[in-house]
Amino acid sequence: MNLEVTLTKIRNLLELQNEWLLIHSSGKTFALQKDELELEIKHNKIVFSFLDEKGFQTWRVVEFKQKKGEVLLELTRNFERERERIRLVPRISAKELDATIELARIEKANKIANLLVSEIKNTKLVRVALNKENGRFGQITLENLNGKQIAVLADVSETATPEILISTAILWLTKLEQRKRKPIGEVWILAEKKLLRNLRKLHALLREIWKEKLKIFEISRKDAKAQSQKIILQRNLKISDLWREKPKKISLTENVQTSQTAQEIIKFAPGKIDVLFTKQGETLRFEGLPLARVRKTLGAEKCWFGIERDKRILNEKSREDFFNLLENLEIYRRFDTPNKRHALFGLAPEAWLEAILRRNIKLLDGNLILSPLYNQFRAEHGKIDLLALRRDGRLIIIELKVSPDREMVFQAIDYWRKIELNRRNGNLNKAKLFGDLEIADAPTLCYLVAPTLSFHRDFKFLAQTVSPEIEIYRFNLAENWRKQLQVMKVENILGT
Repeated sequence: MNLEVTLTKIRNLLELQNEWLLIHSSGKTFALQKDELELEIKHNKIVFSFLDEKGFQTWRVVEFKQKKGEVLLELTRNFERERERIRLVPRISAKELDATIELARIEKANKIANLLVSEIKNTKLVRVALNKENGRFGQITLENLNGKQIAVLADVSETATPEILISTAILWLTKLEQRKRKPIGEVWILAEKKLLRNLRKLHALLREIWKEKLKIFEISRKDAKAQSQKIILQRNLKISDLWREKPKKISLTENVQTSQTAQEIIKFAPGKIDVLFTKQGETLRFEGLPLARVRKTLGAEKCWFGIERDKRILNEKSREDFFNLLENLEIYRRFDTPNKRHALFGLAPEAWLEAILRRNIKLLDGNLILSPLYNQFRAEHGKIDLLALRRDGRLIIIELKVSPDREMVFQAIDYWRKIELNRRNGNLNKAKLFGDLEIADAPTLCYLVAPTLSFHRDFKFLAQTVSPEIEIYRFNLAENWRKQLQVMKVENILGT
């Protein structure tokens, strides 16, 4: 490329915006002013310098593209041993962006409030607001002729999951019940059709008292052509209603033989690299962190490697870079890493914990057996951290967290519903997930596992809202689980 022409093009593009968002190939972002981006020609090369969380960075530009207002740069340094692809995206200020989003959400909340007042006779609107926590939910208060108030929760960000909606509604209702003046005893949860089905299923797994306090409504169009909407109260489902659903057929990958390429890679760190099988091939992980994928195409094995989204083909040209990656993983992805801020240490911590337990599930419970075919089932049926069988034949769902997650308990019981549906229909025994071992005709158990300080402060309270038909155990791990996984305490949630 012509260096002077390319340099001028990039500089002119960067001058068009005062603020840019720098996006690394790993997905990490960093906001920069245009005067914090430096471009110059040195030693017959275009040199690009910028500031990010690691400090001042200097790279050589090897390729430049422009796409829909974005500046795409392929960079290299350290004699081409390090490569990076970045995107520079025009960015309005965070303050301006937040104001725009907030305005759109409050407008949507007000539209829903007006719909409620028009649909429900003899009610008046008392208050419309966004929740203080993150502004993703409209919190609407209505009042009838008798002065009784009703609280309504609606997702105005279109990003909420059933788990987030349920937990937000429960915690909001708890505060409303404690008000000295006009306490409120129920919350209506409004949802559109795409979210409604799974929301009702999760709602069915709550204790009866909470199902009565939380009412589910659908925001529905009156007909396919009309723009007007209506509010429809949904019947509460019972847990028994959930078993009428027909589960999807379980189809497992027939070939679970580790490829020759994967075997060769595993030899470099046999105690740290494991394999997950999918229909597309194999994913190799170093202490839970994906580092390579192996696929068979046209009868030949091919391997792509890399931590970022953009993978590189493993061949003679890239072989040295692959070994550099392995060497860095050995140095930084270990409990006694020299740098706990290093990306290779901090990425995918829950997968790291899962990898430790996959190697030895008896560290958690000496009576557990992991499914030899579990990885295929996991890939086919969404994210369930671990699936195990107790020696008495009871099926165990293991949900792992290493940082506080308010929705942990609701994620676990949603997995419980899906697994229990397959168990009751005999699909799991037919699939022989545990070889010749039989799964007992008894409800699945939930083990919720986290370091002691990593359970959310509302965990115990939210767990108590779950139906007693679901047996849940809390496993408190020692904080130094990377060095030595140790269970400090086990609690039966129903007994607490």
